[in-house]
Amino acid sequence: MAVLDGASVSEVAAEVGVSRQSVHAWLRRYRAAGLAGLVDRPHRTVSCPHRSSAELEAVVCELRRAHPKWGALRILHELMRAPAPPAPLPSRSTVNRILVRHGLVISRARRRKRSDYVRWQRPAAMQLWQIDIVYGPRLVDPVTGELREGRIVTGVDDHSRYCVLARVVERATGRAICLAFSEALERYGAPEEVLSDNGKQFTDRFGRGGEVLFDKICRRNGITHRLTAPRSPTTTGKIERFHQTLRGELLDDVPPFASLLEAQAALDDWVRGYNSTRPHQALDTKGPVTPAERFQPAGDEQRELLELWLPGSLAAVPEPQATPTAERAVDAGEPVAGGPVEFERVVPASGNLWAMGRQFWLGPQRAGRTVRFWADVDVIHLTIAGARVKSLRSHLSVADLAQLAQEGAVAAGPPPLPPAQDGAAIEVDRAVNNTGLVSLAGRQVLAAEILGGRPVIVRIEPQTLMFLDPHTRELLRVRPNPLTPEQARRLQGARPAGPPPRPRTEPVTVQRRVSATGVICVCRQRIPLGRVHAGHTVTVHVSEHTLAIKLDGETRIVRRTTNRPIVVVKANRPHRATSTELSASPEPATAHHQ
Repeated sequence: MAVLDGASVSEVAAEVGVSRQSVHAWLRRYRAAGLAGLVDRPHRTVSCPHRSSAELEAVVCELRRAHPKWGALRILHELMRAPAPPAPLPSRSTVNRILVRHGLVISRARRRKRSDYVRWQRPAAMQLWQIDIVYGPRLVDPVTGELREGRIVTGVDDHSRYCVLARVVERATGRAICLAFSEALERYGAPEEVLSDNGKQFTDRFGRGGEVLFDKICRRNGITHRLTAPRSPTTTGKIERFHQTLRGELLDDVPPFASLLEAQAALDDWVRGYNSTRPHQALDTKGPVTPAERFQPAGDEQRELLELWLPGSLAAVPEPQATPTAERAVDAGEPVAGGPVEFERVVPASGNLWAMGRQFWLGPQRAGRTVRFWADVDVIHLTIAGARVKSLRSHLSVADLAQLAQEGAVAAGPPPLPPAQDGAAIEVDRAVNNTGLVSLAGRQVLAAEILGGRPVIVRIEPQTLMFLDPHTRELLRVRPNPLTPEQARRLQGARPAGPPPRPRTEPVTVQRRVSATGVICVCRQRIPLGRVHAGHTVTVHVSEHTLAIKLDGETRIVRRTTNRPIVVVKANRPHRATSTELSASPEPATAHHQ
């Protein structure tokens, strides 16, 4: 208005703070449209030659609406795989802007920068598998309608992201995981390495340090089993990301299944699409690549080089038993319930190996070595690399051997002792001193401290010394034979060996001192006798199912509730004779350290 009243354009522009060109533009718009021409106008260009077409935006939006879980890169890959891809092909950022513009995605900031993660992968397929367990799917009982949640054992190839293992199980037990893992080995061959977390189904790393069945399968098939550090899920990031995809695309959207077979069928259908149809963004961002295009199972040459080994309890078809060799053909045998069994364990760093409910001291110098156990109801032999390390009296029953067979032990071959030739074994009578030693050929040989003060028969064979009870010929201890054949023949009182030792048939006799509260403890079982007997020493006959306690001239029978072996035979400390003590009985104490 000031310009129309006669003011100069320069003065008005300086006063308002704009350029003279702006004032001239306002005058033109005012003369053309009046005050309506002075309304602010958008600065957007009238035309944009490289803008995405409306048809392309419609296709992108329809793909997103049909598949709400697809991102910009997946939609771009689908456009590239279409029979008639759009030209020109949009970029990933263009697709993302289309989705944002139409309100189909919500931009969110990353919790951590991508550079914070160290990305790694093996250069070829079958070099590393990542294995884990995931919750799901939901299962419903068709009769009661009760809902429960199953588990899925999963495994992916590190290089190709190919799903090599997806098995629905009722419970994620060690046997179920090993069975699923064995199926994958039979289908694709053995990888070079396997990576898992520290679950008890995969390792006993934070337990007693032994070897679980999964470890044994890996070791026998030449597979290196690697473990993640505690609380480090990003180490197995590929399998964890697979779980996210599995849950988002299948488990979260399906109703409960009526059976494991139904759930497995749905899972198999999804896995086929994941491996062969669904492009994996981590394989190539420039084009659609499926895991099946990058995966290659083990060839026939590699499978023939190292034949697949599976425990007898997991093998789908029993292998024919071979003639016993230096390995005693234990891997081809079928487990026999109640008979002698063989199995293997790895010595922990402490050197104190726990197996079959008891400890075996092997020393820290043997840490990491594989020990093979040969066990029956009479004796337990331990060997390393074919050489026998020690032999111990067995604490196992027929039921214990059957349980070991169910847990993966196999039928035992011949015991790891050379057969004694006729006339080769001799016997001598000796007494064990208070420190558990026996004098043979001018040297002190350890029998057992628990046998101190007892007469024994020493059966001398080419490789072993067997200490027998002189009345029952029951086997008490087995030790390595340090004597030469000449020294053994020159022993005083040597005679031809009698019949071999026989297994125990009588109850084990032990002594216990009654505590101040009137309680005794036998085989980890607490038995109350009453405060009136506090401080007295009683005799207990321990059999497989009962405990017979001699008390006040009578025998009290108590049902045995534990299967622990007897470790302590004598009372806690020397004692005076009491009315309840029957130590003067002619019946000898025949129990020994287990």
